[in-house]
Amino acid sequence: MGNNNCLGKSGEELASRSVQEAGLKIVARNYRCPKGEMDIIAREHETLVFIEVRTRRSSFRGWGEESISYHKAQRLKAIAAYYVLQCGYTTWPNLRFDVIAIRWLENNPEIIWIKGAL
Repeated sequence: MGNNNCLGKSGEELASRSVQEAGLKIVARNYRCPKGEMDIIAREHETLVFIEVRTRRSSFRGWGEESISYHKAQRLKAIAAYYVLQCGYTTWPNLRFDVIAIRWLENNPEIIWIKGAL
């Protein structure tokens, strides 16, 4: 596994712990479908929360929260729609799209959780 893969997996683990500590219930991690992959799908009361995790060691190419392009946002929405349809909801649930950006500087990660980012 490459160094960036290790960083990404570490960031997803840290984000998952943060989500659970905040009281959300994780219903899926690394959900894959024909539209792509969603890092975390959680439930907060009656709302399905779709979470993209971005982990960076520097701002050389921009921080994680800056790296969600229009096309990536559209793909995340398509993944969420696929998930809702696959789960067989009879009415469209409340949805929220969050970004958890992790700045992993040395051994001190900083978590920036942007709720309703998309």
